[in-house]
Amino acid sequence: MPLLTNDAHRNSGLTSEQAAQTLAAHGPNALPEPVPPSFVRVFLRQFLNPLIYILLAAALVSLVLKDMEDALFIGIVLLVNGLVGAFQEYSAGQAANALKALTQPHATVLRDGTERDIDARTIVPEDLVLLEAGARVPADLDLIESVDLQCDESLLTGESAPVRKSSGQSAFAGSIVVRGRGQGRVVATGLGTEIGKIAAQIARRPHSQPPLIIRMARFTRNIAAAVGVSIAFFVTIGLFRDMPYVDLFMMSVALAVSAIPEGLPVAISVALAIGMRRMAQVNVIVRNMPAVESLGSCTMIATDKTGTLTMNELTVTDILLPDGAAFLCETGQDIEACQIFPTPESDPGACRNDARLARLLRAAALPNEGHLTKETQGWRGIGDTVDVALLTAAHKGGIHGDDIRATWPLVSRIPYESDLQYAASFHEGEDNSILVFVKGAPEALIAMCDSMDVDGACVPVDRNFLLSQKDSLTAQGLKVLAFAQGQIGADTKNQDGYDHRHLVNLTFLGMAGMRDPVRPEVPEAIRACRAAGVDIVMITGDDPGTAAVIARHAGLKVDDDQIVTGAQVRKAEESGTLDTLTRRARIYARVEPAQKLAIVLSLSRNGHFVAVTGDGVNDAPALRHAHVGVAMGRKGTDVARESADIILTDDNFASIVAGIREGRVSYANIRKVIFMSIATGAAEVLLFLLAMVSGMPMPLFAIQLLWLNLVTNGIQSVALVCEKAEGDELELPPRRPGEPIFDRIMRRRIIHSMLVIGVGSFAAFRGLLEYGYDETQARNLVLLLVVLFENFECLNARSERHSIFRQSFRSNPLLILGILAAQGLHIAAMYTPGLSEALHISPVTLTEWLWLLAAASSLSVVMELEKWWDGRHPPNRRI
Repeated sequence: MPLLTNDAHRNSGLTSEQAAQTLAAHGPNALPEPVPPSFVRVFLRQFLNPLIYILLAAALVSLVLKDMEDALFIGIVLLVNGLVGAFQEYSAGQAANALKALTQPHATVLRDGTERDIDARTIVPEDLVLLEAGARVPADLDLIESVDLQCDESLLTGESAPVRKSSGQSAFAGSIVVRGRGQGRVVATGLGTEIGKIAAQIARRPHSQPPLIIRMARFTRNIAAAVGVSIAFFVTIGLFRDMPYVDLFMMSVALAVSAIPEGLPVAISVALAIGMRRMAQVNVIVRNMPAVESLGSCTMIATDKTGTLTMNELTVTDILLPDGAAFLCETGQDIEACQIFPTPESDPGACRNDARLARLLRAAALPNEGHLTKETQGWRGIGDTVDVALLTAAHKGGIHGDDIRATWPLVSRIPYESDLQYAASFHEGEDNSILVFVKGAPEALIAMCDSMDVDGACVPVDRNFLLSQKDSLTAQGLKVLAFAQGQIGADTKNQDGYDHRHLVNLTFLGMAGMRDPVRPEVPEAIRACRAAGVDIVMITGDDPGTAAVIARHAGLKVDDDQIVTGAQVRKAEESGTLDTLTRRARIYARVEPAQKLAIVLSLSRNGHFVAVTGDGVNDAPALRHAHVGVAMGRKGTDVARESADIILTDDNFASIVAGIREGRVSYANIRKVIFMSIATGAAEVLLFLLAMVSGMPMPLFAIQLLWLNLVTNGIQSVALVCEKAEGDELELPPRRPGEPIFDRIMRRRIIHSMLVIGVGSFAAFRGLLEYGYDETQARNLVLLLVVLFENFECLNARSERHSIFRQSFRSNPLLILGILAAQGLHIAAMYTPGLSEALHISPVTLTEWLWLLAAASSLSVVMELEKWWDGRHPPNRRI
């Protein structure tokens, strides 16, 4: 269909029907995404591994020697290991791709004459796109309107300095709006954009592996080296004992495959992927996989106030005029039925239709970018919550935004920016004059005014009195905005139009107090943080009085000397004492955006592992440099979301706490898999070394070792990473950021497990031979004993702190099924002709079963005693 270009279209945007037709014709507004590898490709990738090459060599040797049973069995081991590894890796990749869909960029457009927030992929040519600071330009635009618009085009040009944009110029897809507002018509989408033309050159590289996985890969290589030394020792002794070369080779291969935890990096990837999925269920979207591990380690949360601790449902409740008149705003869903009326304590001249009140409400409604629209189900606010709250209050007072905008046409606007702390608008007045209306922080506006409105007359401003009025409102926990107006001549316009230089000699009109209730779940979440050893600081641009009241309502216990302002932060930066200040401060009020980064870096220098929340373009540096950056999903800008590691889909502080719990669960599960893999592998090496040193026959054949690796290190490892929360994750202090995975507790337990399994199996083998069993029978029983040992170890690994009898089997049925399946598979092999001969195993008697179960259960006895001891003498328990 032909594209519309008439004026009506420009004002109201496309209709939904036109947009749908254009989308069908032009396709989605997206660049090509790399196609994720198929399961077959992932499966084939499992064979690009040195251990696999060794197993293939062993299979070839078996074929050359015409040992078809061993060759076939090794082939089965390769196939099963490949399938298990592919399943783990493919599942992790699928989970990560599924979460990507939850973080797709959005854009604000005009459709059917109204503003709509839509998926940026559905933008089409001729759409009207609205831009504001922090947004990513979703497509190539021709700008129709521009107010102090500046864009970062470094992705296209490599130049980091922002580029000022004016009406008639172009804004390119992928650039970031760093300041101002704008509106543009889409001229190109997807591959038709400038960035689309160079898409191949800027294609994203694959994400680097998480640090934990890199460390585990390095650790696996170190373990491989240690096992290599052990095997060299084993081979040396074997040569002195005149063992056949083929037997030595096959035994070395089997021992290497059993002892080297080559599957650990993949198992950890699965654990992190499961953690990401669980976090998504509690409204925490993880953009960078390492954040799963990192969030559980944080010792400090630096949080916003509005929308994070509070509901972000602002309502104007109180209005104070400079002459002392006070008004209350009724609250309710039906704003037409609500009114503004003077308080009983107000001056006798105050009334509902007070002209002074009308002037203030007019100043609240004009420098305002929000909109109120009446729909069938009621009134709906569009825009910033502060703007919508002010428009609602004005409507209650009989001031309707659309009417006064028509009466005083807009000439220019200074949009609200957090570093300015105000917004202003310039309107056509009478006699070739320009009316100026300003709203913003009381301190900022009081400084602009030289007079104030008292009983309809302009009198010299009394700044101390106005500040005391502000304090009376903030003491109630209200967010306070002030309002002012002025008049200038049209001929005072600068080359750049009307700007902040015109905001002088204004008349102060009064203040409005807005209530934003604390989220009901926040106090409990803060108590959970304290129990978990996580401290909390509030960083806000709001007044110190308001911040202190909200903090106490939220459950933060703060003393007066723990409340500092941006001015104090600036002074501490200049004197080099910021680290001293941040050691005690817990509320930072009237903070400038640039100071947030300085505070976060100072907290890090003081030894904290910091998670910081943010939503604006100016929060991006703090989000990037924090250990964990947490962006708001609802009110956050594109820049904030792209700078963060984590996105809260509900902007709720309690979700951060839930994420910390899930992060700790994920880290604990990773430790469980590592403990299980290292302890059992080390025990098998010890068993063989003891046999070699003592001059005894090999306790297990190579084929039996491969079977052991297949049966005990497959599904159990996958099942362990699926363990759910144990219930006390938030009752323990966070682990120190530099604390190694192999801490004192894990090292000790690995050694004890290795000794019980390795020495116990060796003692059983030696005892069986001395008792009259031949080598084949003894190996049969020792193999079953090691299978039982490792199944008991899997149960022991479910918790580092709690008894296996406290852990509900129903909480992880996959693990129980895995243990039963492993044991059942071994039992089935005993009775399966061909397989039993290949493995040199046979059925055992009930008495032998009982003896072996008793011996294997000794491992759980040792681990239970160790947990009991640690519970009585806690070694600074951390998680």
